[in-house]
Amino acid sequence: MASSESTTKRYLPWVVATALFMEQLDSTIVNTGIPAMAASLGVTPLSLKAVVSSYILALAVSIPASGWLAERYGSRRIFMLAVALFTVSSVLCGLAMNSTMLVAARVPQGIAAAMMMPVGRMAIVRTFSKSELLQAMNFVIIPALLGPLLGPTVGGLIVHWASWREIFFVNVPVGLAALWFAKNHMPNFRSEAPQPLDVRGLLLFASGAGLLSWLLEVFGEISLSRGMLAMLASVSLALLAAYGWHARRVPYPLLRLSFFAKRTFRVSVLGGFVTRLGVGGMPFLLPLLYQLGLGLPVWQSGLLMMPAAFAAMAMKALAAPMLKRFGYRRVLIFNTLLVACTIGSYALVGSGTPLFLIVALGLALGLFNSLQFSSMNSMAYADIEAADTAMASTIASTLQQMSMSFGLAFGSLITAYFLEGLPQSNRLAVTSSLHHAFIGLAVLTLMSSAAFWTLRPQDGESVSKGSAAPA
Repeated sequence: MASSESTTKRYLPWVVATALFMEQLDSTIVNTGIPAMAASLGVTPLSLKAVVSSYILALAVSIPASGWLAERYGSRRIFMLAVALFTVSSVLCGLAMNSTMLVAARVPQGIAAAMMMPVGRMAIVRTFSKSELLQAMNFVIIPALLGPLLGPTVGGLIVHWASWREIFFVNVPVGLAALWFAKNHMPNFRSEAPQPLDVRGLLLFASGAGLLSWLLEVFGEISLSRGMLAMLASVSLALLAAYGWHARRVPYPLLRLSFFAKRTFRVSVLGGFVTRLGVGGMPFLLPLLYQLGLGLPVWQSGLLMMPAAFAAMAMKALAAPMLKRFGYRRVLIFNTLLVACTIGSYALVGSGTPLFLIVALGLALGLFNSLQFSSMNSMAYADIEAADTAMASTIASTLQQMSMSFGLAFGSLITAYFLEGLPQSNRLAVTSSLHHAFIGLAVLTLMSSAAFWTLRPQDGESVSKGSAAPA
């Protein structure tokens, strides 16, 4: 039994990390192939926006149900189903003969991605004691950092040397490996008496979150009047508010809002939401700065994204000792300021900036982002009981996905506003508008530090110093 438990702990982080890397890489790699897809399918690149938005919509509205599914049918079964569905959907995307087929295949792919992340995280939290949780989470978070950074580079190389269809086929061997490891090493946690599914809550939250996500994705790209956009935004917010009212009046809500009464969970999730609004736009804006602003080729732009990835991996070994020595409160307050300053520093990058300074900024961004994510993600479970991990993981994953998506949209809107309709071939105009976006994202990140001031010095010690009993 001890040997089996030891084997599970050894391989489970690899199982979750592999699946998460596949999902994160796919979510960004597709953007690089959009022009090639459009040319192959005989449509305009703009019309393929639905390839991205359909995936995000399906992901956003499906995450809340993942925790209930895992509790009802078992974490191993749902995780393997998600990996299998993601892999099959990837093949269907690669075989699509027209844009309609491609968009249709992206919907189940988004649903599968919505189950992989929270279910995998729930398995990690239940398998490892709180004294071991930080190290395990540090390992699993690396794919979430690497995927958005490597996606543009890998996608560019695949499209250059093969075709856009291989962007989706590359998921097949990764998915098969994840399935094999999950079958042998994924624990099958489930509830003996699963709660009923909150169908009304699911409809309210999914429709509100889905509509809001869609509006942010297509803002400025569809011919809707400002009045119509404002009305749709009001409807989406009203639906979310209705869910909040509903959740307080039913015994088994889809997302249990009472979790936010726990300070560590509240600060981690809500403070992290604002932090990710700032950080979420960087993987999208930096390639634009390098390619459109500085005029660098695609391959060189991709290489400039690599220092952040290497720095993120290096921080994996440093995060646990730092949190143990200084505590979550000090680390998050100070590191959030460093993240904000690094993002804001990109507003100084121009055509005359030495290459080594851009590389240094990338290293700093990777280091600070990695420490920030490791701290926020692990602290969320510091005061969560084992029986509540599925619900906690569902809430955290839902808001994290929404915040990263909103952050990308926010950065794009600032850039478009200051570009003022000028052509993207105007390097000075593009660079200036991106500089404003970096400043806006830095201010958002800086604002999030206020949430971390509300922490107490001892908060999170059950995770950072291992003072708690096994979860």
